[in-house]
Amino acid sequence: MIKPHGSTTLNNLYVDNAQDRKDALKRAETLPSLLLNSAAAANAVMLGAGYFNPLTGYMNLEDALSVAETLHTKSGLFWPVPVLNLTNDAGSIKVGDEIALRDPNTAGNPIMATMIVETVEAVSNEQLETMAQQIFGTLDPNHPGVATFLNLGNTLLSGAIQVLSYSYFKTDFPETFQTAREIRDEIKQRGWETVVAFQTRNPMHRAHEELCRMAMERLEADGCVVHMLLGKLKAGDIPADVRDACIRKMVDVYFPANSVMVSGYGFDMLYAGPREAVLHAVFRQNMGATHLIVGRDHAGVGDYYGAFDAQTIFDEQVPQGALEIEIFKADHTAYSTKLGRVVMMNEAEDHSKEDFILLSGTKVREMLGNGIAPPPEFSRPEVAEILIKHYQLEDSQA
Repeated sequence: MIKPHGSTTLNNLYVDNAQDRKDALKRAETLPSLLLNSAAAANAVMLGAGYFNPLTGYMNLEDALSVAETLHTKSGLFWPVPVLNLTNDAGSIKVGDEIALRDPNTAGNPIMATMIVETVEAVSNEQLETMAQQIFGTLDPNHPGVATFLNLGNTLLSGAIQVLSYSYFKTDFPETFQTAREIRDEIKQRGWETVVAFQTRNPMHRAHEELCRMAMERLEADGCVVHMLLGKLKAGDIPADVRDACIRKMVDVYFPANSVMVSGYGFDMLYAGPREAVLHAVFRQNMGATHLIVGRDHAGVGDYYGAFDAQTIFDEQVPQGALEIEIFKADHTAYSTKLGRVVMMNEAEDHSKEDFILLSGTKVREMLGNGIAPPPEFSRPEVAEILIKHYQLEDSQA
């Protein structure tokens, strides 16, 4: 099986034993505490779940600046995006303290981790902007990732953490949220060796479905993990529970048994385009996938990135051998009325734009809101039915 990134086995930062976890939580109640922001809480979940292997905690400022500039920590570990715990107010917390980290996304702000504080550092606005420019490629305040990053705070706390809770993900998505270790175990149980990962923050239309099928056929893969983001998104994106229902329906109806796993991870979307695509590759390797599909505008938003920047970064900025996982590069996929099937548009000869069924997100949203299913060549009717119910409920509450 493919090795995790940076080590031979996954680090275990989560306290698995229920009694040990209960005891640790009881002791943590006596510690000074820090209320995390959602970004830092998501990082704790990803660290605890093994997706951010081999990291053992939050980065210090030196590593954060190095990763943003060079895609490597100061010690030389390849890593594409800083993993930070920024705050506006660290109170009296000082180096050497053990502190409890509280969950901002769960009622009552329960403790989700403990941390040994290695550094407490002031981060200037200039340093934050430098990192944002390197991570997101822009400082436009309208970019949702930039807007979030620049408002996380100017105090950075680094150090190793012990994770005691996966926040709301285990309770809200008990069938879908899985740790990297759990996915590795399931891949072994299924007997899969060549495994394709498909990243999504949206419901899957026909083009996405066929892209998974194409990748599996061309790579002669044993299976595909449809791995959906379950954390925070920008306004207007489809909620995770609706996406989950859509994807499960599509897989149940249109894929053979034991060919697709539906799974999810607890992270907030960065919308960092190319850099986030590389981060996706790192944690898909950690969960045991051998290939990651990277398509058009992967992890992008608006017009901030070129259509295939998330592919070229693997050729231009990821050093040879830095990752074991391989990238399956995909073009835009759409239904060809000439051929009667979904194709990669760059592979369809003698086609004009009019030969494809292409609908804008705005148009699809409008149709679904009006109770009209998109053409079956664009969206499976079973999926459209779920989305129509969602949009009609949303519109009735507006």
